[in-house]
Amino acid sequence: MNLKKSIVPIFLAFVVYVVFSGSLSIYDISTGIVVAIVAGLLFSEILVKNVSKSLSLMRLGHLIRYAFYYFFVAEVQAHLDVIKRILNPKMPINPGIVRVPYEVSSDYAIVGVAGSIINTPGTVVIDIDEEKKLYYVHWIDVSTQEPGKCRQAICESFEKYLTKVFD
Repeated sequence: MNLKKSIVPIFLAFVVYVVFSGSLSIYDISTGIVVAIVAGLLFSEILVKNVSKSLSLMRLGHLIRYAFYYFFVAEVQAHLDVIKRILNPKMPINPGIVRVPYEVSSDYAIVGVAGSIINTPGTVVIDIDEEKKLYYVHWIDVSTQEPGKCRQAICESFEKYLTKVFD
């Protein structure tokens, strides 16, 4: 068992545990530490392919920047857009499925971008074609069918951050 490989999964498991428990009591912190250590040691061989990449402070900085962008910009804009559509008496939606090309290359980045799209209200990734490097996305308001413009509207900003984190 490589302890260096386990550092990042242990840290991330602890953060996720604390965030989802919603508590900073001694009991929850203690339990979080134990759960994180066990999970990190069990799954580090599967999750971490390159130790130096996972321990990079530069990548951690990009991940933090992405988290702030995602939670405080992308999510807020998407929720406001959906609220505006719901409150409009005409319910201005034009749903459809579009092909969205992606430019990230690692499995983590592909899944990270897809997860970001899924968590954004009004969009759902319904399939990923890894050979053609396409997401098939159900979009709440299809403004274009042109794949390049769809990429720009749906996932380009996520890719900008996640490429620096994972690729």
